Amino acid sequence: MPDATRIQQMDGTTIARLLEENARLRQENELLRQKLDLVLRKLFGSSSEKFDPTQLELLLDPDASKKPVVAGNASAVEVPSVRTSKGVPRKARLPEHLPVEEIILDPEPVKACPEAWRCIGEEVSEQLDYQPGKFSRRRLVRRKYIRLADKAAAPIIAPLPARLQDGCLATPGLIAEILVNKHAWHQPLHRQEAMFRQRHGVTIPRQTMMNWETLAADRLTPLYQLIRKSLLGVDYLQIDETPVRYLEPGNGKAKTGYYRVYRSAGGTVLYDWRPGRSHAHLHEILRDGQNAFQGILQSDGYAAYDTYRRSAAAQGQVIGLAACWAHARRKFHDARDQSPRLVGWILHQIGHLYIVESRLRQVRAGPALRTAIRSAESLPIYQRLGKAFRMLLGRHGILPKSALGIALRYTLGLWARLGVYLGHGQVEIDNNGVENAIRPSAVGKKNWLFIGREDSGWKSAVFYTLIANCRLHGIDPHTWFKDVLERLPATTNHNLGELLPVNLNRQGQPKWVAAS
Repeated sequence: MPDATRIQQMDGTTIARLLEENARLRQENELLRQKLDLVLRKLFGSSSEKFDPTQLELLLDPDASKKPVVAGNASAVEVPSVRTSKGVPRKARLPEHLPVEEIILDPEPVKACPEAWRCIGEEVSEQLDYQPGKFSRRRLVRRKYIRLADKAAAPIIAPLPARLQDGCLATPGLIAEILVNKHAWHQPLHRQEAMFRQRHGVTIPRQTMMNWETLAADRLTPLYQLIRKSLLGVDYLQIDETPVRYLEPGNGKAKTGYYRVYRSAGGTVLYDWRPGRSHAHLHEILRDGQNAFQGILQSDGYAAYDTYRRSAAAQGQVIGLAACWAHARRKFHDARDQSPRLVGWILHQIGHLYIVESRLRQVRAGPALRTAIRSAESLPIYQRLGKAFRMLLGRHGILPKSALGIALRYTLGLWARLGVYLGHGQVEIDNNGVENAIRPSAVGKKNWLFIGREDSGWKSAVFYTLIANCRLHGIDPHTWFKDVLERLPATTNHNLGELLPVNLNRQGQPKWVAAS
């Protein structure tokens, strides 16, 4: 039967049902096309939010798909074996081909009057040292002396300098090199193992380097806690999180944990590692006994922050929430192909908000001036956008699940928080400051793929925190780690804060030393 005849025989109800089904399928097809275009742009398109269709497409980093190398189980530096005095083969602790740096320690009484003493022997301890570009053996020679005038007296010998751990084979310089290579320059331990072996003829198993990492993290944790406590005294924090994979014990499968990163207006950065995104973790960071953070938290629209605000209010904390205009702008940027002229106008208006902020940064405006200028110039734009968004959301032509519909609902859902920065001069327009602080870990994930087990995440959080604060104050991370790991064994809790990057100059020395 011809199609025309078949249609004529259908009643009006059937035709209406078919037309409705056809419209639904067209709508569903359009939504799927938009989602597919968005995914393709995320994968192969430019990551910049500037509307420039002439930019070349970027391919995925092929290194991200490489499989991780399982760490070895050796616990000492591997070098050719030697024989003991009893003829039993054993491994030499340090490679024999390395140059030797010898340091001689004599007791203070001997230094004061050398002619009154006679050397009767010495004790030698060696460590593996690293200075940028070369390994060496640091040999510490402590000579024993007896007094010539009283040969029956017990010999004297200089005490060993304080160390991170008795018997540790690595000097602070070598530990600093391993930490910075992995967490600042994103070189996994298996790559460092190969580099040391091929370039210098020194084999350090990954398990040994992991043990040194744990030792350094334990010793540096008090500095990490000082940075955490310093955030409790500010009135404004930016927060964001990024996923990171870790291995689940037993089956070798990777699960997802999170670095939650905090950044103050002064630039102080804190990384916190957690296996989840619960709001309860915020209490553990932003409260220390009776001392707790009170002020404005700026974040994306994740619901845990609002839950934390209500929970903190029950404990007497006053927390305000501010949203991020960069997140809102990104939603509209993703919808630009759906309605180019409309979305172009929206992005143009948001761009005016950023122009105001750019001028304020150029003149280094303080909070009071920023509040005044924003009220005069940014507030009218904010109000104009609010009216336009509410009007557009009521249009029948904009589907709720389309990219533009999602952008409108997301932005209006956070509209009050997006306006918080207008009345608070210390608050930024967006969360880009903390997102920039997250970037080093995002680059590292492509190389080391996962952080190990769940209980390993806190170590990298300590190192990322300290490296970020070194960079903030213009201090070379390797220099800082080396100097601080040397000073820590002799440092008391009273003067521990002197080692923080904020209290050091660009040469890694305490600022009070440079001033004197």
